Amino acid sequence: MESSPSSDQNEVSLSGTPTSSVSSPYRRTHSDISGLSHRFDVESFYNRPSDTSAVVLSGHEEDLSEDAVEPKDNVDGDGDSDIDSAEDAELEMMRERFAKLLLGEDMSGSGKGVCTAVTVSNSITNLYATVFGQSLRLQPLSTEKKDLWKREMNCFMSICDYIVEVIPRSLGNNVEITETKLRSDILMNLPALRKLDNMLMDILDGFTENEFWYVERGSSSMNSNNGGRDSGSFRKVVVQRKDEKWWLPVPCVPAEGLSEDERKHLRHKRDCANQIHKAALAINDSTLNDMDIPDSYLTTLPKSGKASVGDVIYKQLCTAEKFYPDQLLDILKISSEHEALELADKVEASLVTWRRKTGGLTHSKSSWDMMKDMSGDAGNDKNHILAARARSLLFCLKQRYPELSQTSLDICKIQYNRDVGKAVLESYSRVLEGLAYNVVSWIDDVLYVDRTVRNRDD
Repeated sequence: MESSPSSDQNEVSLSGTPTSSVSSPYRRTHSDISGLSHRFDVESFYNRPSDTSAVVLSGHEEDLSEDAVEPKDNVDGDGDSDIDSAEDAELEMMRERFAKLLLGEDMSGSGKGVCTAVTVSNSITNLYATVFGQSLRLQPLSTEKKDLWKREMNCFMSICDYIVEVIPRSLGNNVEITETKLRSDILMNLPALRKLDNMLMDILDGFTENEFWYVERGSSSMNSNNGGRDSGSFRKVVVQRKDEKWWLPVPCVPAEGLSEDERKHLRHKRDCANQIHKAALAINDSTLNDMDIPDSYLTTLPKSGKASVGDVIYKQLCTAEKFYPDQLLDILKISSEHEALELADKVEASLVTWRRKTGGLTHSKSSWDMMKDMSGDAGNDKNHILAARARSLLFCLKQRYPELSQTSLDICKIQYNRDVGKAVLESYSRVLEGLAYNVVSWIDDVLYVDRTVRNRDD
């Protein structure tokens, strides 16, 4: 019996290889700095071997029924559907990101959206809130949130792969060519931020088998006194310390306190997180200093720096032979974060005013140039001295209150920034700075409860 034309077609469709090339739904960029999730080889997927249930019609197998040659259901169907669904979800995520970048977060499409730099900055901030917003204790991130963070941050970081600067290179014989390389600030800071990110994830992953635990404030277990991992004995201690942060879970320790090994482990993790916080803060401060000061901010400044800081602070800045910012902060007796932020805004405004008077303020001056302007090379000019002392006071204030919100100048710079590379560096360093500070605070909470319990027993 000869096989019919329809049989020949079935034979090709079941065992043959498609002659037309299959293109990927979208292209992805892979680099040493960033990339999306694992590479999915579409061509090998479509050229994979046929199912074992698909029998080729030839020779003595010609008389098999049509049902015998059809692939059986659910042999590899579940695996293929999982791959397809993952690809569809990632493709949809890419479409959403691409649309938001083009629309500038203005979903009406009327062209009233923000620029690309602000869109990227907001997206990274929102991603951090999504992944870490509900993480209020020392414990590893869930696999889903960790994958979400890595996948989408890789997507944002891939933008920096194409931010380059052109440099000349000599070939000899008076011949020069131009080359491109990653912009110097991105080349220096982005790998450092990725390293700090991985270190923070490792710190959180290390809190799997702990001697401490958490209970929700106001829960029944908080007031229980049934022995075991109860927290009734330590409730008053914790509430008195963190009454302003009622939404945080309460850390609890055993009645005899933590073991010495556990305390050493916590102190080591705290030191690491504190160093990460300082490094991220330095990168963020450097990136913000390199951003242009918007004209809208300059127009709001008073004519004199004295009008910004007030008579008391101005007198301390002018009259003292040697200026000690810590002593000035002690004199001011700042009682709340709101007062600290208000003082930071005033000092920063006076700093910009005095720098404008010295001619040391340009729209593209780097942080290193600013430090040189306020160094000994500037001479004994009064405005130079005032600017240098105001900057030291602002630095000391931020060190004393690390949880301080962004100043008015910082917010204005981020809002009017048009440099996408600086937007990525600023937002990435800012969220890592916040996460590192939270880790330090959570460890301090546990050590505080442990110290209080042991002192009570003594």
